[in-house]
Amino acid sequence: MKKNITSTVFCLLFLVSCTQITAQTALNALKIIPIEHATTILEWKDITIYIDPVGGKKAFENQKLPDLILITDIHGDHFSLETLQELNTEKAKIMVPQAVADKIPEEFTPQIDVLNNGDSKERYGITVEAIPMYNLREEALKFHSKGRGNGYVLNIDGQRIYFSGDTEGIPEMRALPNIDKAFICMNLPYTMTEESAADAVLAFKPKEIYPYHYRGRPNVSNVNKFKEIVNKGNPDIKVIQLDWYPNNDF
Repeated sequence: MKKNITSTVFCLLFLVSCTQITAQTALNALKIIPIEHATTILEWKDITIYIDPVGGKKAFENQKLPDLILITDIHGDHFSLETLQELNTEKAKIMVPQAVADKIPEEFTPQIDVLNNGDSKERYGITVEAIPMYNLREEALKFHSKGRGNGYVLNIDGQRIYFSGDTEGIPEMRALPNIDKAFICMNLPYTMTEESAADAVLAFKPKEIYPYHYRGRPNVSNVNKFKEIVNKGNPDIKVIQLDWYPNNDF
């Protein structure tokens, strides 16, 4: 009888423990909110991260205020001074490359962390690594020169999340280690084709891929084609498509 009671108590404690772990895991889960094109919000615990916030205050209606803001480059689909000024960013740290910092007025200086390629910085328990982003094709070199902008790897609760920014399949991307989630651009003429993006992804083998920043001029990249190439090359990579263009029929 004692053995049965002990076994029952043990099982109950085990179930309670598993329930608590599951609840804690759900509480700490990373939430991804696509806004539009390159603009993204991440929520983790009580921390809210804005990536490339553009679109003015209206684009962030009903969203939590940012604790951390990452800006990749000076172009208008990544950096909007008007948006920064319209949003309530009083409690936010803002991580930017020097080229972006040069365009932000002094009122923001106490909030700014300048990260150049290869730098890293920890804020709110999140370590952010600045990764190069640039063009390789001769005809595209004028768009994104090496050293000006940053991609970012965020180290959050044991996960490594990569945002490519505007780039092609550069060696630094292809050599990225242990990426759990990767947000990969693909839009011509500014970044790369679906084939080039897929080839780079197959080189660094992230667990999950989120195609984003795929509207070009004048065409929209074929995300289904990208997915087919990736999964043909490595069926273990999960390709997840979110709605990055809610105001357009893409």
